[in-house]
Amino acid sequence: MIEVRNLVKRYGTHLAVDHLSFTVEKGQIYGFLGPNGAGKSTTMNIMTGYLGATEGEVLINGHNILEEPEEAKKCIGYLPEMPPLYLEMRVREYMDFAAELKKIPKKERKSAVEQAMKMVKLTDVENRLIKNLSKGYKQRVGLAQAILGFPEIIILDEPTVGLDPKQIIEIRELIRELAKEHTVILSSHILAEIQEVCDYIMIISGGKLVASDTPENLEKLLEGQRSVEILAKGTEDKVRMILKSIPEVKSADVKPGEEGGTTKASVIPTENQDIRENVFRAFAGADCPLLMLYHSRTTLEDVFLELTQKESAAAKQTESKTEEDDLWDEDNVWDDEELYEGEEESGDGGDL
Repeated sequence: MIEVRNLVKRYGTHLAVDHLSFTVEKGQIYGFLGPNGAGKSTTMNIMTGYLGATEGEVLINGHNILEEPEEAKKCIGYLPEMPPLYLEMRVREYMDFAAELKKIPKKERKSAVEQAMKMVKLTDVENRLIKNLSKGYKQRVGLAQAILGFPEIIILDEPTVGLDPKQIIEIRELIRELAKEHTVILSSHILAEIQEVCDYIMIISGGKLVASDTPENLEKLLEGQRSVEILAKGTEDKVRMILKSIPEVKSADVKPGEEGGTTKASVIPTENQDIRENVFRAFAGADCPLLMLYHSRTTLEDVFLELTQKESAAAKQTESKTEEDDLWDEDNVWDDEELYEGEEESGDGGDL
């Protein structure tokens, strides 16, 4: 359906999209995720022909978006982040105008407009001026023009912005309905929404594609780094010494607890394994009561933050041309290799 090949977009010295390549298959809902300034909207604008690329190409059903714009755009319905509305028009008038622009045959125009308005629940306000509508209804008008004529590919940039919870649920149901016969690409900053609706997720950071997979597979990326969270009744030094005695513990972030006389820690295992029983036995043997012990679950938010922060850190490292060890060297954080090396040199058990 869509092929994006080695896409580059520069604004002066700023590189907004950095050699981006991906493929969108038919009949699925794709989620496009990324922090502000990651290049999402720029990429979508290039895919729909609103912007030209500095390098690379976009093919829509085999048609190059720049060389064959009319043929390519026939396949696309697009809702930008700011809907392209004529505020002085009435809803029905605007929809008729949009149908004419899309070159929908006259004999099919009326039914196409009515079907689109019915799907997004605009029929009750069809004779009202767009400028007098609420933000949520204006968003619906923009969505109606995007799906007008029911193109094969529907691209939605932040489609639920300004909608109330009930309307958001309705739009989600509409997106699922559209996906039965259309390919939908959805951009959103709301991770829960992407996870709820999308079959496939693409995460972009710094203009690069850093991950592309199903929500379930993306969550498995960090399975090996799932931490064990504990709250113990004891001092920080005692908790560190107990954790140090557990061979399966790779590293830990130890901090004072919110209650007096308690210490909390986030513990990372050496391998992808459940170390809760070992932790429990170690603290019981040291007569240090555990008030809380649980295995944290990796979420899509964890994956998103991990991948985008890693890409951001890599970009900064490239810019500064410096190399840093990938150790947990912040305050109150220790790494097992660094720890044991210090222990061997000092012979006094090291300072955790």
